[in-house]
Amino acid sequence: MSQRLLPYGRQLIDDDDVAAVVETLRGDWLTQGPTVARFEGAVAEVAGARYAVAVASGTAALHLACLAAGVRAGVGGVTSDITFVASANAIRYAGGAPRLADVDPETALVRVDSMRAAANDLARAGQATRVLIPVDFSGAIADLPAVRALADELGAIVIEDAAHSLGASYEHDGRAHRAGSGSHAHMAIFSFHPVKHVTTCEGGAIVTNDEGAYRELLELRTHGITKDPARLTRNEGPWYYEQRTLGYHYRITDVQCALGLSQMRKAARFVERRRELAARYDRALAALADRIVPLRVRPGVTSSYHLYVARLVPRDREALESVAARRLALYTALREAAILPQVHYIPVHRQPDFVASGLSGGVFDGAERYYAGCLSLPLFPAMEDADVDRVVDVIATALAR
Repeated sequence: MSQRLLPYGRQLIDDDDVAAVVETLRGDWLTQGPTVARFEGAVAEVAGARYAVAVASGTAALHLACLAAGVRAGVGGVTSDITFVASANAIRYAGGAPRLADVDPETALVRVDSMRAAANDLARAGQATRVLIPVDFSGAIADLPAVRALADELGAIVIEDAAHSLGASYEHDGRAHRAGSGSHAHMAIFSFHPVKHVTTCEGGAIVTNDEGAYRELLELRTHGITKDPARLTRNEGPWYYEQRTLGYHYRITDVQCALGLSQMRKAARFVERRRELAARYDRALAALADRIVPLRVRPGVTSSYHLYVARLVPRDREALESVAARRLALYTALREAAILPQVHYIPVHRQPDFVASGLSGGVFDGAERYYAGCLSLPLFPAMEDADVDRVVDVIATALAR
């Protein structure tokens, strides 16, 4: 009998989720109703932030956050080279110029000194750095206190890309701070894609402690329109609304938020199971530490393990092309065993659109070293302990060849 297919990530939907969706489908509101606000409250509570605005995707969340931060033509922003392209594209959507910063190859987290160099590059081009977008990677939080210190120096806004880190935390000045809490960022975004910690099928949210930004985000989500009497220039009746600015149709539905609310009640359990599986991987891979190692988690960070990334250890004086060839061989061996790993991510500076647009300048030694040997192994709450053992057995056999 063939073995069960193991993808790198997968949603976990149970009867409670189905019932919540069905109840909403049979109710009065499919969109723009009360379930959206309830879901936003749950997101804000998990993050430890005052406000949340749920939107159609994590990318939409990044776009609106950039707009609310004041990104526009003539100003720019800096984000990580190792991320999904949306982190950089959001700056472009808002009319700004993005610059990419290198990462620490052992953590895949952005280097703050490289962010500074990218901001200096923007300054030489006559553009102010309006936003810094540190990317939390694989469930581990970037060095937000250091990023915030740089942002304060530059007069910039910090948007934490927390698409990977719902439920994660970090220590600073003797206190624990949650991903999205706003302790060292002005705004943060989450993603609720099916492989994330909780899902709304597609969806995202911006969290913030700034009431002004919150009000602006609510309008930007819905065509720039408001019905808030305090924000109208006049009021012609209960039906009256005004478009205050150019906004977007980035709303999320009550049906999606019903699923999200049900999922959010299980978020802590999902994250705990991810940590258990990651710890099992750590123990099993320790015997192969001369050939493959887990992505390092920064001291003081408690990861929520959206991904479990392992990196091939380069041999003495081995070229990156050789490391990449060995990574491809391991990837292929896993797939032949019905295990579907993934690579997160191709460095943004390599993307043809960024090259053609002149946006790929900089030195990205860390990103290239990380990318050559990285592989995301299966990790999702429905996995069994034996699944981890199976993955590691295939890796050990493949690396022994």
